[in-house]
Amino acid sequence: MIRVLVADRHPVVRTGLRAILVRRCHIATLGEAETGPEVLHLVAKQPWDVVVLDASLPDRNGLEIVKEIKRARPKLPILVISDHPENELAVRALRAGAAGYISKKATPAELVNAVLRLAQGQRYMSPAAAEELITALGSGYPSDQAPHERLSNREFQVLCLLGSGKSVGRIAEELERSVKTISTYRARILTKMEMRSTAQLVHYALQRRLTEPA
Repeated sequence: MIRVLVADRHPVVRTGLRAILVRRCHIATLGEAETGPEVLHLVAKQPWDVVVLDASLPDRNGLEIVKEIKRARPKLPILVISDHPENELAVRALRAGAAGYISKKATPAELVNAVLRLAQGQRYMSPAAAEELITALGSGYPSDQAPHERLSNREFQVLCLLGSGKSVGRIAEELERSVKTISTYRARILTKMEMRSTAQLVHYALQRRLTEPA
């Protein structure tokens, strides 16, 4: 019997994950959270065997939550789930401390396999994501790295949101930050990626499929 905490910004996704896990796993406890503070509260309040964590919570970047969970519970395995292309976010997730990464496009069987493997102290990644991770970790941060790889996790999230066509105001609302703060992030992104305009950022994000799912 395992204890799983599911954290996702969408109620329908949480419901779907719960249905899959309850039906296919021996679940002792299954908790739900929607926001970063809820996740951290539940992690501190009771023991879990696995945390299934959305990479983009409504109020916090999921990868920053991974780091906070690992500081509080270093041995707690975290499975990050996302709609982003695996080779773009998987490396970031594992660098942050996650034990696994899976796409929301994965099959129920893949999700169950990932959760069970993490509960047994193992790691889980798709073959494509694993190959990308090996390449990235083997070479560190090469001088010829892609421009978006220079960004922090929060900056990367803002880039993806810009790539999906959202305005600075909309992004500020979604991330519960001020417009000034998001504008600062955008300015940092432009500087780090050596670009001159938001239009260039959006074009780059679309080319690389770095967009936030609606």
